Amino acid sequence: MRALFVTASIGAGHHQAQMAVQLALRARGVALDDRESDVVGYLSAAERSWTVDLYAFELRHAPWLYEWFYHGTDHDRPLSLIEFFCRWVGLSGMRRDIAQTRPELVLSSYWSSVPLAHRVRRQSRRPFVNALVVTDYRAHRHWIRPEADLVMVAAEETREQMIARGLEAGKVVVTGIPISQRFGALIGADKARLRAERGLRPDLPLLLISGGGTGTYTAQERVLTELGNLGRRVQVLVMSGAQRPGVSQVGGATVHSLGFTSDFPELMAASDLVVGKAGGLTVAEATALGVPLVIHEPIPGQEEYNAEYLQRRGAAIWARELSDVRGAVLAALDPDRHACLSAAARAVGVPDAADRVAAALLDRLGRA
Repeated sequence: MRALFVTASIGAGHHQAQMAVQLALRARGVALDDRESDVVGYLSAAERSWTVDLYAFELRHAPWLYEWFYHGTDHDRPLSLIEFFCRWVGLSGMRRDIAQTRPELVLSSYWSSVPLAHRVRRQSRRPFVNALVVTDYRAHRHWIRPEADLVMVAAEETREQMIARGLEAGKVVVTGIPISQRFGALIGADKARLRAERGLRPDLPLLLISGGGTGTYTAQERVLTELGNLGRRVQVLVMSGAQRPGVSQVGGATVHSLGFTSDFPELMAASDLVVGKAGGLTVAEATALGVPLVIHEPIPGQEEYNAEYLQRRGAAIWARELSDVRGAVLAALDPDRHACLSAAARAVGVPDAADRVAAALLDRLGRA
């Protein structure tokens, strides 16, 4: 099957979702003749400066500005500058990739490539399925794409939001957020064994910091200080933002700074809690394994909704203030509370979401 997979390098999650779907399609026996493109790569330097670069600046230095943008553009009015620009910014790159790939399927894991693919399809009259995977739990206006033939969403609540805001019900399928099949294989794994294999202590709580893949989680050092002041010893794993891999001591917390590692699924499965941001892929991975979250300073907008969604379902505690982090972590480590949080997380999780996405795509393509 000829396919064009379009991701967006504004965070690792969009790429990870695409990789999970590709593997799921191949596991179903689909022979892919594919290309993976990056919608950010379609932009000129000037276009990147007022889109991707501005987004990164806002997250690091002015999250209030991004919050204003997120809510200010989440409207159903017919006139929208963002909608207008996204019909042509990057169009030449999409036109080139579709001409070279001649796809039967264009799958996007970020919304802005969907209108571009639609415009090329109309201009070229080349038939293909234009599909979108939504990687958060709330339907912001930008992700509600009438141009798409198929929109695959995280939860029934997300589907209902999209339909209520005008998307055709037949286009929206609940699949969960696609994650690597490695997470499903680790369900029920022996935490003590996973820790021992990686030089971690099985007798101390293990907390994994969720800081995202772009280094924009500015609360990380403050959170580490709070974890060092719990009044009990813990182990902490830090993947993102670690400049010097190694082991250090922050109060009662033994901090393992790992940098990039291919063992992330195993480390997640070995953990008792995820602490930090609430990115869609991280949430999907943690809940698939039944690992509860303590969330602090999520990205305004989409991650705040992810946090609220998890908290309503009993799978997370949202520590809205830094002073709340210590109490939230201690509460989540209490054996009875942890068991409840873990069960709720498992109820939210969809370990086979990538296979569900693959099934939905094949059904829409008439290959089921």
